Amino acid sequence: MNQIFQLTVDADGIATLLIDKQDSTMNTIDQVFIDELTESIDRISSDAAIKGVILTSGKEAFLAGADLKGIEERSENAPNVPNKTMFEQIWSLSSQFRRMEKCGKPIVCAINGTAVGGGTEIALACHARIVADDDKIKLGLPEVQIGLLPAGGGTQRLPRLIGIQEALPLLLQGKSLTPKKALSTGFIDKVVPADQLMAEAKKWLMETPNAVQPWDKKGFQVPGGAGPSSQNVAQMLVVSNAMLQAGTFHNMPAPQAIASAVYEGTQLPMDTALRIEAKYMVGLMKGDVSRGMIRTLFINMGKANKLMHRPEGVAKTEFKKIGVIGAGLMGAGVAYVCAKEGVEVVLIDLKQEAADKGKEYTAKKYKKAIDKGRATQAEADATLARIHPTTDYAALKDAQLVVEAVFEDRGIKAKVIKALEEVLPKDAVIASNTSALPINDLSENCARPENFIGMHFFSPVERMPLIEVICGKKGNPTALAKALDLAQLMGKTPIVVNDGPGFFTTRFIGAYITETMNMLMQGVSPALIENAAKIVGLPIGPLSVSDEIGLDVAHHAAQQQAKDLGDRFKPNAASAVVETLVEKHGRHGRKNGKGFFDYDAEGNKTLWPGLNEIWPQKPQSEQPSAKEVQARMLYPQLVDAAKCIEEGVLTSPIDGDLGGILGVGFPPYTGGPFSMMDAIGIANVVKEMNRLEAAYGEQFKAPQLLRDMAKKGQTFYGSKAIDLSKR
Repeated sequence: MNQIFQLTVDADGIATLLIDKQDSTMNTIDQVFIDELTESIDRISSDAAIKGVILTSGKEAFLAGADLKGIEERSENAPNVPNKTMFEQIWSLSSQFRRMEKCGKPIVCAINGTAVGGGTEIALACHARIVADDDKIKLGLPEVQIGLLPAGGGTQRLPRLIGIQEALPLLLQGKSLTPKKALSTGFIDKVVPADQLMAEAKKWLMETPNAVQPWDKKGFQVPGGAGPSSQNVAQMLVVSNAMLQAGTFHNMPAPQAIASAVYEGTQLPMDTALRIEAKYMVGLMKGDVSRGMIRTLFINMGKANKLMHRPEGVAKTEFKKIGVIGAGLMGAGVAYVCAKEGVEVVLIDLKQEAADKGKEYTAKKYKKAIDKGRATQAEADATLARIHPTTDYAALKDAQLVVEAVFEDRGIKAKVIKALEEVLPKDAVIASNTSALPINDLSENCARPENFIGMHFFSPVERMPLIEVICGKKGNPTALAKALDLAQLMGKTPIVVNDGPGFFTTRFIGAYITETMNMLMQGVSPALIENAAKIVGLPIGPLSVSDEIGLDVAHHAAQQQAKDLGDRFKPNAASAVVETLVEKHGRHGRKNGKGFFDYDAEGNKTLWPGLNEIWPQKPQSEQPSAKEVQARMLYPQLVDAAKCIEEGVLTSPIDGDLGGILGVGFPPYTGGPFSMMDAIGIANVVKEMNRLEAAYGEQFKAPQLLRDMAKKGQTFYGSKAIDLSKR
């Protein structure tokens, strides 16, 4: 009996080819899948009793795409695999999809659940696609998001179905579509009620006994007759290429490979075009970018989302009621997301009007969603009914967890924690939302420190994908498990770190900001600093991000740290620059229209000319290269990431890579700081740190961990990975 594909034939000669992987909740593509698909096509094409085929799934999700373990192994081994061998591996699946559409029998795909990546590609290789009417179903080709292209024919069939102008944005953005949106785009044929799916598929087969793919018919032209050489498409390709490079600065090879595969392939017969696609896929698989992105943004993000750090033996918490203290932007965001997921939320602030304003945040969010057709008034009313704004802590007497999201002040937080412990059940968890205040110190205010934990949210909560969970020395496994369960409920990717100054994300971005302020004080052009950051792949320049966070907020944080550390506090360039701008010039950032930039009424910004008066710029001839500026930005972060491992703040490079990318915008194409160091080579990283230390100071000094790893030929990932459990 087959492990994945089951083929049955009814009295009318209609075969049902069911994808239903045994002993698994998901259908995935692996070598067994390819082998059994090959066998199934052999039978379909040779069995005269089979008149047509319905391809469908026995799982809730139609087809999840490639097998996770297989992708991980293939990606890690890619540098050692000859190009020809890798091409054959890629071609083994693509060629079977091609055999399927040319087998001489009509095949309709009855899509009953989400089908992204390989799921969409196998559907495109069928002669028709009928989808169940369910907005939870997603269709699309998201491979670009992990540095790859859809190599099962996606770059060739989609443009031939809907035209290059419609297909290219879908391929380059990797967006997933609902069935109705996919229908309007044109790459599926019909959306029907779920209980009519199989009947409609059979009806199509009975009415279309001689189906042939459009591109296999004589005289086929790309829809609209608009091939790559037509004026409109040629112009679109030129513009799109310019926009690609303006957006990626040549850091991301996948979009360029996709555009090239579409451009070249659509001018060629399908069989040749598919081989062109596979050739481009080989190049991507062999590169460091795809390896880092696959590892971090696909494999390791999946592990984190499945709560890889969750303690064993602790029952899962089904949240019914939580509390949020502080109804500002962060607290209101937490309340909105949790209430949306069906949890009752008590939202507390000092004054009722402040608590009410926090609830109004959810109302405004829903109004925008309703106006855009993304939500209904009934959904809004149900969510708002779950948010209970108040000033009374007694409303928390049956809360399972409370997120404390008050101002970043040790004294205020201490008062809140004390008030919470007076009313909360003994097993309730208090989770402090803090970006830097030590969890061990805050827990000293607790009668039950074992139930205290840190949960560092990022703003805006509803959009930012990361939560940094911080464990103190006295916290117990149950507190960690509950914090992770809440993160999962909220749809966030959690990383887990140990307590330490700035935890991971705050100190990590701090190393970057501090060095850029060093450069500013040393006369490096502010415009050069901002542009170099964008070119290297950072989403926003360091001066811009400082304005967005708020210079006054950064100044307060530095003052709090100075108070905490006393004589151990060491003022740095960042604290000096911020102090000057805030205290001497009243510049607080975007919030008051004055920061590193001046902001007009419409929010447009220009660099403040006064920067040059405070910190005069060097002449143009003495300005460093963009590459040198970028090295000075990124390498302090690499130093700090390694120190976090060395000091035990991080116990896994996975958390550092995810935290760097999802939390503070470290360039995604690197795979994160640890993946980046592996790609460069640890010995090369140490060599560059030595050069930068000699030129600019001890902030670039290579940690002993990296020096030891370089001597031993170790890496953070793969077969030579350092064993961090022994540290």
